[in-house]
Amino acid sequence: MTDTGTHGQRDVQYGYHRGLFPALHDWERTERSIVGFTGEEGPSGLLGLDQMGHFGPQGCDLAADAVVAGYTPAPGRSAVDLCELGSGFGGALRYTVDRLTARGVAVRRAHGVELVAEHCAVSRRISRAQGREAVTEICASATAVPLPDAALDVVLVTGSMPHFPEPGDVLREAGRLLRPGGLLVLTEEVSLTPGGREPSAAFRATHPRDVFFTTALADRLRQFARAGFTDVVRRDLTEWAAALLAERLKVVRIFRGSVAGIYGTEPADLIRDTLTAAREEYLAGRLLPALFSARRS
Repeated sequence: MTDTGTHGQRDVQYGYHRGLFPALHDWERTERSIVGFTGEEGPSGLLGLDQMGHFGPQGCDLAADAVVAGYTPAPGRSAVDLCELGSGFGGALRYTVDRLTARGVAVRRAHGVELVAEHCAVSRRISRAQGREAVTEICASATAVPLPDAALDVVLVTGSMPHFPEPGDVLREAGRLLRPGGLLVLTEEVSLTPGGREPSAAFRATHPRDVFFTTALADRLRQFARAGFTDVVRRDLTEWAAALLAERLKVVRIFRGSVAGIYGTEPADLIRDTLTAAREEYLAGRLLPALFSARRS
């Protein structure tokens, strides 16, 4: 991505997410509201703060399960170094690190790589407040991460694929960052199409083209191969995702007043409309929700 393109995407992504989740920039107040609503503290009770979108914590659970099932420690290594590309406000990363730890996968260092400086700043404040010394926020493009070659055991992308205008370059960067045999796990929420069928106009009303980018399945598989990945496994999540979004919509509708009180009235309505539009694309077969895992050769 050119410098001009990077700056342009930074502004576009910041503007979109600021409009969708303005309350998260005052996360301390938002945290108190969410804890009061859910009765739970920490990443689970907070829904990862920025995870009220498509797959949320349940998608992070899938990613963590895939790491547990697919990661093979290198000789002499008892803990993993990992990063999440497109980490946003850091909610998914912190949640997933906790899930991995609970499942017996020790995390030595976790990096959140995020393009938008304001998002990185919020994430740092949250990580610091939670005493997370193992979590480091890196404000950088997912195509140019300031870490050495072969520095990581695991790379995660939990829902950020549609926000990458050059996903092939992101996968190549993931391949560069991973040690031989390292594991890439990513969720495709609204980024994968069957090819020959574009998302509907109704979908684009809540998922604008300059913020949400899609890739045909055949092209995604070619991108994995070009980035040096083998053992690529795709799990079709259509049925699971449609049911998940139906449940999330039920919660948003039943507790609309509470959700609006936390996020604001317009953002609450946009969350509802965003989830509705995505679910309709799943059911129509125009988007292919999926979980991918792949190994660096």
